[in-house]
Amino acid sequence: MAQRQSFQVGTGLFILLGFAALAYLATQTTSLANYRQGASYDIVARFTNIGQLKLRAPVKVAGVRVGSVDAIALEPEKLDAKVTLAIDDRYKIPDDSAAAIFTSGLLGDQYVALQPGGSPDNFKNGDEVVLTQSSMQLEELIGKYLVGGDAGKPKPDASTDKK
Repeated sequence: MAQRQSFQVGTGLFILLGFAALAYLATQTTSLANYRQGASYDIVARFTNIGQLKLRAPVKVAGVRVGSVDAIALEPEKLDAKVTLAIDDRYKIPDDSAAAIFTSGLLGDQYVALQPGGSPDNFKNGDEVVLTQSSMQLEELIGKYLVGGDAGKPKPDASTDKK
């Protein structure tokens, strides 16, 4: 009887450790980890398609997290997505930088990557990123591959090939 009770206690501890591991992984993959709320300035970027970009998604420069997505809204006039990026005050980003939405890995979360420009002036609170690149949709890429990568290119004339 004592052996059966120790088996049940061991099984219970194993299950608790499993739940603790799942909770840890959930916080690491949902951008709750490394979430910093300090002094920051906001910049705005407009995209035609943001894919699955979410609030608190990372904003990165050269792979280093420099901020997070603070707000996402639909612009009623242009029907574009207006994304507000909260950039940590420690980082000064040139005002001619470009913003693009990328995916971490093949099926990972999406993030905003800032590619710095060469301007001596930096973004200030409320400035807007002019150069943006929307999210690449996996469905679009698969469709282009299935239809053919050279769709839209003129085909060589069959009469000129034969001599």
